[in-house]
Amino acid sequence: MASPGTSPLRFREHRQHTFYMLGLLLLAGCTGGDFGRIRPSLVTADTHSWIGTQAAASAGLPASGYGLTDDERELRDLAYPLIEPPFDRNRWYSILGEYGAARAFPGGFPEFDHTAYGRELMARHYRSPTARYAQLNQDVRNDLTRIGPFLRTAARIADMDKKREQSLAYIPSLNEEERAHALNRVAENQLIVEWVRHSLNERAAGYRFALERLVISYPSPMAVDAERSLNLLRRQIGENQRVAAKLPARK
Repeated sequence: MASPGTSPLRFREHRQHTFYMLGLLLLAGCTGGDFGRIRPSLVTADTHSWIGTQAAASAGLPASGYGLTDDERELRDLAYPLIEPPFDRNRWYSILGEYGAARAFPGGFPEFDHTAYGRELMARHYRSPTARYAQLNQDVRNDLTRIGPFLRTAARIADMDKKREQSLAYIPSLNEEERAHALNRVAENQLIVEWVRHSLNERAAGYRFALERLVISYPSPMAVDAERSLNLLRRQIGENQRVAAKLPARK
């Protein structure tokens, strides 16, 4: 229970901080490489496989019992940094998510607040306003470099899932459990793409909010570069929506 005078928000932040600290203490005992790196033997090939399971659970669907194809594994790895809140990437606890130690976003899908990124950007200490613009532009550009590989992988999976569904009618010996696992995997893949689409739309709104506050507080020619990056991001988000439209409908 929060102590008197402690706001619910501060209490939740403290609880989350404690959760990640405990995780880091566990990871500390797992490091054995140079500079505290996690031992390669502890990094599994299914680091972010939980993303599909969590996506299915959020929609009230059972997870597939089938293993992941190489593309499906790659889709989940590429989805993670596009779902993780931008500022979390540079936090001390981000290693938990990168190596899959957290196994889920605490509390389910991350809550999106389009004002949060701007408030964080404006609250952080920077030596000059130029650094704030540079941070914003870098975060947008980071997303831009990640979207392309994600889209290409999602497109390949969309094609294979279409073939997977079509093949179900031509395998008479297929039992109901096998059929369910196949359809659940198709649903997982689609939900991941939809999750990324939603995340990207929210992130773009957050970046826009931050840019508008920067322009008002610290007018600078650098705003033009940030505006260009945001326009590019919007176009890439449109491509993501087109890929999502090609995925088989959930059943």
